[in-house]
Amino acid sequence: MLMVPLALACTGLPEAVLAQQPDFATLLRTVLGEGKSFDPNTLVEVARQLARRSYMAPNTDLPDNLRTLTFEQYQAIHIHRRERVWDAEGRGFVVEPLHRGFVYQSPVTIYTVEDGTIRRLAYDVSRFDFGAIAPPAQAELDFSGFRVLYRDRGAEETREVASFQGASFFRGLAKGQVPGLLARGLTLRPADARGEEFPLFRAFWIERPNVLADEIVVHALLDSESVCGAYRFTIRPRDETIIDVESTIFARNVLDHVGYGAIAGMFFLGAASHRLGDDVRPEVHDANGLQLHTGQDEWIWRPLTNPETLQISVFSDQNPKGFGLLQRLRDAVAYQDDEKSFERRPSLWIEPIGDWAEGAVQLLEIPSTNETNPNILAYWRPKTQIAAGSQTSFALRQYWTWSSPDRPDDATVRLTRTGQGSVQNRRRFIVEFGSSRFTEHAAIAAISAAASTSKGKITDVRLTPHLDRKVMRVSFEFDPGGETLCELHLVLIENGKIASETWLYRWTS
Repeated sequence: MLMVPLALACTGLPEAVLAQQPDFATLLRTVLGEGKSFDPNTLVEVARQLARRSYMAPNTDLPDNLRTLTFEQYQAIHIHRRERVWDAEGRGFVVEPLHRGFVYQSPVTIYTVEDGTIRRLAYDVSRFDFGAIAPPAQAELDFSGFRVLYRDRGAEETREVASFQGASFFRGLAKGQVPGLLARGLTLRPADARGEEFPLFRAFWIERPNVLADEIVVHALLDSESVCGAYRFTIRPRDETIIDVESTIFARNVLDHVGYGAIAGMFFLGAASHRLGDDVRPEVHDANGLQLHTGQDEWIWRPLTNPETLQISVFSDQNPKGFGLLQRLRDAVAYQDDEKSFERRPSLWIEPIGDWAEGAVQLLEIPSTNETNPNILAYWRPKTQIAAGSQTSFALRQYWTWSSPDRPDDATVRLTRTGQGSVQNRRRFIVEFGSSRFTEHAAIAAISAAASTSKGKITDVRLTPHLDRKVMRVSFEFDPGGETLCELHLVLIENGKIASETWLYRWTS
């Protein structure tokens, strides 16, 4: 059951422990370590106490052969199946610890909670197969994170449904999907002149599910120079995977640029963005658009681009109903890639829980010439800053899915294309709206298109129905008139009312 927010109780922390001002590891071991009883309120109080002290960075020392691994060498390291947590117990859920190395150099301590008692998952080099590299000689390395696997009813094999690895990154997967987008536990100062700060999940407590459970609960402690927090994740595998996130955070310093519900992904090239044209594949991306459902009940679709310069888009709102990065293009033929399976990557929809008040969904599009690095970031930025020494809570529900669970009743954007216009300084746009209503001419006779731009000029707006595909195609030409940045806006109108989601596009020279 979702709790909003995590409740604060009496500290439950031994006064003698607090008086000694123990270091990070000692505090965890003494209060929430091996053999102790687990209480989520105690984890919240630990976060509160840590936030009152200076940040203690983790020791990231690693043997050289692990620190300098290539991606392929790191991928070859895997835990022996017999060492996976609960694999032989028939509980449906299995936990697979992940080794440190490559870019995953920060240690993470993993505990399980069994019948209310905490058990530490001890590192042992014999748990792992290291492939062609030599096993490390160190006896205690901890882990870099873990995967959560699930065995569907009647299935012989498990499938990955979630994983936590690197900083505060985590992800989910629906049935049949491959990894793509990443979520963040907390985002601090992205694209800020002061530099971005990356909080870390330092420790996890994973509750052992009962045999018939269809969900698993994970608790985490987040820590960074500016903030410390307690998190609870409830993971529910279905055909889609739903993750409820509850957080209570304590600010060490003022948090004037904080992001909730952050989603990171890659957009390299596509029909709506032609900056990099020398690729045999026509589309390369984790998601091709940002969808918003505003507090005013407006639906917005913003195609993603790979721009020449950093672009920051701000969508002001109050109590948003949802937002997400979506992969709407599900046809493998569109990608022409036999290995990456872009058409099987998850969409991620964020549904705020509780009062998120005033703020904005912010979209960062970062220029990239490398498809391996996430260059897209979307998150909610609250208007009110969080004062140093204060606490706040937020909760949200994530849908890792094939299509958004929340969608407009009106027509939605299926496709955006842009290319050279009729003369050199103009651009040609094609936007296709799809609807189950677009099946016969009588049903679309009253539909028109309203296209506008913040600067420049839009001309030659045309509507062409494609009833066999249930699509209304809108084409137009755009003349920027010497401007370097223009915001384009398009909707379908029927009988004087908006009959589609709002298409927005940022054009830059």
